[in-house]
Formats: sequence, structure tokens, C-alpha cells
Amino acid sequence: MKPHVLQLNPILIPAINAALAERYTVHKLFEVQDQPAYLREHGAAIQAAITGGHTGITRAMLEMLPNLKVVAVNGVGTDAVPLPYCRERGLPVTATLGALTEDVADLAIGLLIAACRNLCAGDRFVRDGQWEKFPQPSAIPLARRFSGMRVGIVGMGRVGRAVATRAAAFGCPILYTDLRAMDDVPHRFVADLVALAGQVDALVLCAAADKAEGIVNAAVLDALGPQGFLVNVARGRLVNEPDLTEALRAGRIAGAGLDVFVDEPRVPQALRDSDRTTLQAHRASATWETRTAMAQMVLDSVAQALAGERPAMSLTT
Repeated sequence: MKPHVLQLNPILIPAINAALAERYTVHKLFEVQDQPAYLREHGAAIQAAITGGHTGITRAMLEMLPNLKVVAVNGVGTDAVPLPYCRERGLPVTATLGALTEDVADLAIGLLIAACRNLCAGDRFVRDGQWEKFPQPSAIPLARRFSGMRVGIVGMGRVGRAVATRAAAFGCPILYTDLRAMDDVPHRFVADLVALAGQVDALVLCAAADKAEGIVNAAVLDALGPQGFLVNVARGRLVNEPDLTEALRAGRIAGAGLDVFVDEPRVPQALRDSDRTTLQAHRASATWETRTAMAQMVLDSVAQALAGERPAMSLTT
């Protein structure tokens, strides 16, 4: 008999879904209307749970899975998983650490260049036929050069380091803040976030910071200033969105490139309407290469746990 696996989120890679179906009896909870009733019926049989970083899994749900051997998160965020409870229970919680780094860093630089160079506005200008109507060069405002900008990075982990490497290739001086200075990076550490914002042209948020909230507020944005840009590929809640929308409206910062938001998928209308924003739908890791690597790590974690091994990517055991 195949082991039973609970899947809380769809996986978009056909080969991975085929492998799951071949190896396990898969219970696709995301297709079930009455989930508590379903878990009451099937919960005792479930040995592994697969979820996403945003969805996570609740303690109440975990308590309905008495024979669970692993929670495999298809992502790097574990703030939606009750880690202390899982540790108490000796339950491995795994994440796909490292798989997302390159694509997330790529998108961070892409958002920053797009914001500086008004790429989205220029695209609309051409698509809407405005170039034919207004062919004079002054019809589109001059943009901001990215090369050589002073870039401040919040969180010098895997993604922060990858962003720094890319920005440095454009001749950008790099400053950063984190919980502590890093001995193995050549960039200048600034302990205070407001002080960092005051010394850079662009602030790029890369911190996991599961417990942080609203650290990019009016004071930080004012320090960044009317020529400064904000990029967020980390957590939406790191930014105080009302403060950001007001700063953009008033021109107190030049622009923002955002892949994550506080209450996804609900994005404040003011951010959607602003011509100073470049927006994405939490897509930093959304490439075939990264999503395949992530899903394979999930498969590996489930297989290791069900074989009685400690999963290599466990964060709790």
C-alpha cells in the first residue's frame, strides 16, 4: 500500500505531480470544500504533508494528523507553520532553502532597473499608441541610471548576497544591514536601518525576518528621500504600506518595485494606481528551473522522512 500524503497547495511541475502519484496516495486538500470533515476521515492515514510557504499549516490541522512524519514546505517561508509545536512533537519541517536564491535576486535587480528606467510606463506608452501621437523626446520624462547607484540591502543572507553580486557588477557600491555584521562579505555594514536608508539611492529588502513587521516606515522612506527607490522581494509585511503609499503619492521617494504585499493577493489600490510603482504577483521564484528544483527538494524530504531518516532540509529536528 502506498503511503498517504496530504497536499495543501498545487505543484505546477507535471513531472513532480507524476512522481507523487506514482509513489503515494495523494490527498489534494486544496480541492476539498469541507476540509475539517475530510481530515477527520483521512487524517490518521496521512504520513506526510506538503504545503506552501504562504499557506503553511495550522496547529489544529496538525493535531488531526497523528501519524504525520514530515511537513515539507515548498518554499522558504515557515512563519505560517507552528515551529515550536513541531519541535515539541519531534516533527521535521523542511523548506527549499537555496533553490530560490538566483531567481529572487534576478527579479530584485529587474524590479530596480524597471523602476529606475520607467520600463513599464515606456511599454504602455508604446502599446497605447502614444509614441505615434507624441513622437517628441520630451513626451517621456527622463529616467534614472541604475549603474553606479548606492544600493542598500536589508538582510545579507543567500538572496542578499546574490543581489549584492549582481548590483556590484553594475558598479554599485553596496551597503547592508542585518542582525550583525558579516565577516565574510566585503560590503559596509550599517547597523541602523534609517541610517542605511539615508546613505543609499536604493533599498532592497531581502530579509526573511519572519517576526519583523513594518520596519520600513515613514522614517525610513524619508531617509531614502525623493530620489530613492525601494525594492521588496522578501516579505510584504516588512513594509508599512500606508506609509509607502503616502510617500509615493507625495513624491517623498522616487519609486518602488514590489513583488510581495501585506495581504496578498489584495494589493492596495493606491499602489496599483501609482505611476511610481512596478508590481509583480509574488513571482520571484516563478521559473521552470526554480520551481522544479523546489519541488524535487520537497519530494526528497518526503522520501527521507518516510524512510525513517532525518530530512536533509529539516529546520526543526
